[in-house]
Amino acid sequence: MANVFYRNPGHDYPMAVRAEGVYLVDQEGRQYLDASGGAAISCLGHGHPEVISAVRDQVEKMAFAHSAFFTNEPQERLAELLSRQFGADGARVYFVSGGSEANETALKMARQYWVALGRRDKRLFISRHQSYHGNTLGALSVSGNMARQATYGAILQDWPKIDPCYAYRHQRVNETDDEYGRRAAAALERAILEAGAENVAAFIAETVVGATLGAVPAVEGYFSRIREICDRHDVLLILDEVMAGRGRTGAWFGFEQEAIRPDIVTVAKGLGGGYQAIGATICRPHIHDAIVEGSGFFEHGHTYIGHATACAAALAVARVIEQQQLLDAVQSTGQQLKHGLDALLAEHPRVGDIRGRGCSWESNWSPTGPRANRLTAVLACRPESRRKR
Repeated sequence: MANVFYRNPGHDYPMAVRAEGVYLVDQEGRQYLDASGGAAISCLGHGHPEVISAVRDQVEKMAFAHSAFFTNEPQERLAELLSRQFGADGARVYFVSGGSEANETALKMARQYWVALGRRDKRLFISRHQSYHGNTLGALSVSGNMARQATYGAILQDWPKIDPCYAYRHQRVNETDDEYGRRAAAALERAILEAGAENVAAFIAETVVGATLGAVPAVEGYFSRIREICDRHDVLLILDEVMAGRGRTGAWFGFEQEAIRPDIVTVAKGLGGGYQAIGATICRPHIHDAIVEGSGFFEHGHTYIGHATACAAALAVARVIEQQQLLDAVQSTGQQLKHGLDALLAEHPRVGDIRGRGCSWESNWSPTGPRANRLTAVLACRPESRRKR
């Protein structure tokens, strides 16, 4: 075990050898409750027979054929499904291997769109503080996670950032949700005007903020105003749903619950449910058409895009979610969880906020200590009583 470059070389990792349902088992027979599905990935749990069968069947027929030369049936079927769920006729889907690649693809897609239209000055991306969009250089540049950026700051792009829509920390006393949402969204318009709308390619945000803040949905109406601002200034709207998408909030896409549609959306994690490495970048048809008309092809690619076995796994995951009506279950279970947490902890002197949407309820990292274990809900300490968790 000395040859692996571990994420944390100083940590003594147990050897996981088996998984079933919500449990992992190590080589010593110890059982671990995988309460958050790894990094919010295992939306169906481990060992689901239908997904395993779909992967096995595809591997036996054809595991992989390079997308530079071939397409494949699972890729075509999954693209049709995601396009239909996205809700824009003719939407196009670009498959990758994970969330970082999906967001990197979204940035490049937005840039090439504007280049294709002859508007080469549109090169800046506005994002939000306390966000996380991935570990590739472009995705990390638009991330607002200072700890993850610290080592690489000198080689990242210094693009503009605005505050997140984070009511617990930023909403003023006696300010209504509507008033706060308008004020939070207005920060984007100021940033666009300061940079010059002719220079701004896109605004990227997590529909429900994941890892950096912990399951923070925006106040009602915020994203509708964001959509209006982007349209007014000819700026693309990219929504990162790597964590929030694929049913976690009780809908296939979190933006459905905001009554808007982005120009580009990214998904991963729950797309493959941990059974295969897969992500996707989905765009409106006019973006695809402009790129094709401009240069004939997308100047981007990875070896494993459109991987047949990964797409087969994702199709099976989606099929199980539909057949078992899990979107409805997420909504009802999420409400039960919210009510239970409110009853148990709302008046606790050290709990300042209980938040989330659907089944996306997580714990914050401790502001003063090492990372805490994820819980089933966000429990943000009151500012005056922060402590390690």
